[in-house]
Amino acid sequence: MLRGKCKVDLCLQMDPVLAEMGDHLSDAMKILENDQSETAQNREQRRFSWRDIPGPLQGDGQDVVTILQLVQNLIHDEEDKPLNRMQCVGEQGHVALLGHSLAAYISMLDRDRLRKFTTRVLSDTTLWLCRLFRYESGSVYFHDDDREGLLKVCRLVLNARYEDYSTEGFSVLSFRQPVIYHSAACRPGLGQHLCSQLGLPLSTLCCVPCNTMFGSQHQMDVALLDKLMKDDVESGKLPVLLIANAGTPGAGHTDKLGRLKELCVQYNVWLHVEGVNLATLTLSPVSSTIAAATKSDSMTLTPGPWLGLPAVPAATLYRHEDPALSLAAGLTSSQPVEKLRALPLWLSLQYLGHDGIVERIRHASQLSQHLLHQLKTLTSIKTSDILDSEVSLLEALSMGVVSHTRVPPISGGSLRDVLGSLILSIVEDDLSSPVVVFRFSPDSSSGSSGGSVEGYSTGEREIQDALNRWLGERLAQLVPASGVELVELEDEGVCIRFSPIMTAAALGTHEADVVALVQKLMELIPSLSCTLRFRQDFREEVFQHAVLSYVEDLNWAGLGAVRYEPRRTDLDEGKRQQQMEKINGDLLKKLKELETDLEFSTGPEFGEERNCVFIGMVPEDIDVAVLVETIASIGRELEESGKLLENMTEVVRKGILEAEQQLRIANEEKLIEEGVLRQIPLVGSVLNWFSPFQSSVKGRTFNLAAGSLDTTEPIYSLKAQSSREDISESPTSTGKRLQGQRAFRRSAPFIDSFSETSSVCHLDESYRDTAPPPGEREEGDTAEVPQASPLAEPPAEVSQEEEASAWTVQRVPEGEEAEEPASIR
Repeated sequence: MLRGKCKVDLCLQMDPVLAEMGDHLSDAMKILENDQSETAQNREQRRFSWRDIPGPLQGDGQDVVTILQLVQNLIHDEEDKPLNRMQCVGEQGHVALLGHSLAAYISMLDRDRLRKFTTRVLSDTTLWLCRLFRYESGSVYFHDDDREGLLKVCRLVLNARYEDYSTEGFSVLSFRQPVIYHSAACRPGLGQHLCSQLGLPLSTLCCVPCNTMFGSQHQMDVALLDKLMKDDVESGKLPVLLIANAGTPGAGHTDKLGRLKELCVQYNVWLHVEGVNLATLTLSPVSSTIAAATKSDSMTLTPGPWLGLPAVPAATLYRHEDPALSLAAGLTSSQPVEKLRALPLWLSLQYLGHDGIVERIRHASQLSQHLLHQLKTLTSIKTSDILDSEVSLLEALSMGVVSHTRVPPISGGSLRDVLGSLILSIVEDDLSSPVVVFRFSPDSSSGSSGGSVEGYSTGEREIQDALNRWLGERLAQLVPASGVELVELEDEGVCIRFSPIMTAAALGTHEADVVALVQKLMELIPSLSCTLRFRQDFREEVFQHAVLSYVEDLNWAGLGAVRYEPRRTDLDEGKRQQQMEKINGDLLKKLKELETDLEFSTGPEFGEERNCVFIGMVPEDIDVAVLVETIASIGRELEESGKLLENMTEVVRKGILEAEQQLRIANEEKLIEEGVLRQIPLVGSVLNWFSPFQSSVKGRTFNLAAGSLDTTEPIYSLKAQSSREDISESPTSTGKRLQGQRAFRRSAPFIDSFSETSSVCHLDESYRDTAPPPGEREEGDTAEVPQASPLAEPPAEVSQEEEASAWTVQRVPEGEEAEEPASIR
C-alpha cells in the first residue's frame, strides 16, 4: 500500500503493534472499497434482510469482518448511482487515515512520552506549514470546523483590545462597542456565527459592500471601508477585526490585501484572511495580490481538500507575542491529547513531501488556466472576470476615472480586444485565480435560424438562470471527474464554478477531463441557444389555439409549458379540474410515446404549476408550429374520446335492455315454431332425430358504435363467401408506423399518426379503385370483397362481432345484374 520508505518489514523492527495496525487498516479499506463484489441477487436479498432493521445489541458480539461488511452495506446502498459513489482514496488518503488510528493508539502512552511526542509533531507541522505558505514566525491552531480558527482569533483580539475582558466579560464592551468588518462576498452566515458563539450583538457586524465602480464586482470597496472605520472611531466605537478574502466563496476573487493591510495598521485592526487562493502561496512565482496575505495577522488554511487528504484538520496561522492570551483564547492547549489533531497532517505532509505538495497545487492551477483559455474561444460563454472587468471599465471610462496615459494605443481590432488589453493594464492580476466561474450568455446580435428574439426581455435573467442551472447539472453528470458545481452570484446570477484546487486531488481530475468538459459544453450550447430563441415562438403558437393555454414558468429550463383546457362549459369547477387533470395526464403519456428527441415531463418536482406538459430542450430543426398543432390535436382526440365513453354508458344500458327484449321475443317464437313436445328433454331429442327441425330464428349482434342490434345473417353469408377464396391470398396486417422517423422536424413533412379505426377509409379507397362498374360485370359473377391496402388490413382471424361491425356483403344471384357494388363499412 505504501511506498518503499514505509515498508512493513521496517515497521516490524520498530513496533509490531504499528505494523499490525497498518495491516488491519489496509484490510478494512479493501473490504469497504470493494463494493462490486456483491451480485444483484445478493443486493436484492439484502434489501429485505432483517439485519438492516435496528435491533438490540447482540450479546455474543460479532467479528470485525462482519461489522465491516455492515458498514459497507450502509455506505454503498443498492439505490446509489455511480455519481454518488464514495470517492477513491489514494495512497496519501490511506496515510491520513492511518494517522487517525495512530492518534488513538498514541493517546494511551504515559504522560511524559505523550508530551514529548506531541511537541515534536506540533513543532514540525508548524514549521512546515509556515515555510510552505511563506508565513514567517507564525503559530498554528488545528481545528475540525474551518470557522473555529476565526472564532478563536476573534476571542484573542477581544482579550488583547479589552484588558478586563477575561474578568469582566461583556460588560466592558458597553463602553466602546467592538466592530467586526467583513465583505459582502464572504461566506453566508459567517458573521452571525461569530456573534452567536461570542455572545456579541449583531450590531457588532459591519458588512462592507464590494466595488461597483471600478475593479472586480467581488472585491471589498477599500475607499468605503476607510470611511466606515473613520466614522466608527469618531462615533466612539472600536474597530477590532477585518475579515478579508483571498478567493471569495462564490467567484474566487481576491480582495486588495495590500491596501487593506495599510488600513488595518492605520486603525489598529486585526486582519484575517481566508480563501482557496491561499493555496497558490506554495507556488513560485506568487501573485502580488496573494503574496500580500503573508503580511496578515492570521489566515485559515484547508489543506485537506487541497491535497486530497480525508478528515485532515484545518490550520489557522497567526502571529501573537503573548502566549497567555493565546491560551485564554483557546489557540493553544495544555492538554497533550489536543495536540494529536496534527498527527494525520504530519504523516501526510511527510508522505507527499515538498515537491509533491507543490505539484498538486500547480496541477490544479494549470487545469484552471487551461479551461479558462478554452472558454475564451466560446462566444456564448462569459467568465466572471470578463463580465466584472468590462462593466467596471465602462463605468470608469464614463466617469473619467481611468487616466488616458494608462490606455494602450489602439492599433486596430475589435472592441473586445481593445477592452481586453485595457483591462490587463489596469486591473490588478485577478486572472491568476485558480477558480473559474462561467455562465451561458448568448449573443443576441447573432442571427437565428427560424426563431425570433424580438420582444424577449421579460424575465430574461430568470430564464438564463434556469438554463445555466440545467447546463451545470448536465456537465456535472456527463463529466463527474471535473467537479463542476453551481453557484449563484448576486450580480451575474446562476453560474458554473470550476475549482480544481478543492476537487482535483480527490476526484483525480486531469487535463483530459477538462477537454471532455469543453467538448460537452460545445455540444450543449446549440441546444441552449435554440431553446432560448424558440421560447417566444412557442408562446405565440400556443396563443393561436383556443384549447391551449401557455404556462409561464421562468424557472423551467426548456421550451416552455402548455396546458390543454377542456371546451365543455356544462361542468362545475371540481369536475372540470378532474377532467383537465385526466386529459393532460393522458396527453403527456401520448407525447412520450411518440418517436421524437424532445423530452416531455410534468415539470419540477416541487413546482407550483400542475396539470400541464413541460417541454425540455429542443434541437435546431424543430418545427414549433407542428409541435403545438400536434399537442392541440391529441388533446382534442382525448377530450372527444372521453365524451364518447360518457355517452357509451347510456347507449350500452339501452342496448342491453333492447337485447333482453328481443331475446325474450325470439324464445317465444322458437317455442311456437318447435312446439311443446320438442321442449321435453327426452322426447325432444327423439323427435329431432326422426324429423330434424330448422329454426328460422336468427342471432343478433350489438353494434357498439351505432348503439343498435343487428342480425347476424350478413356474418354467415360473409363466411360462406370467404370459404371459397384461397387462404394463401389473404393479406396480413402490417399497419405499423414507419420506423426511423422523428416527429416535429422541419426537414421532413409531418405525418399524422393513424388511429385504430383509420383502416376503414383505406378499404373504401381500395375498393373503389379495384371494383368494376356495375354495367361491366358479367352474368354469374358475384361481388367479391376487395383486399385491403397493406397499410391497414384486417387481421386474418377476427371474431364474428368484429366482422359484423366492419363488413356487410350483398350476394348477387346468377343471371341477375348487380345493382350496386358491395358496400363496406
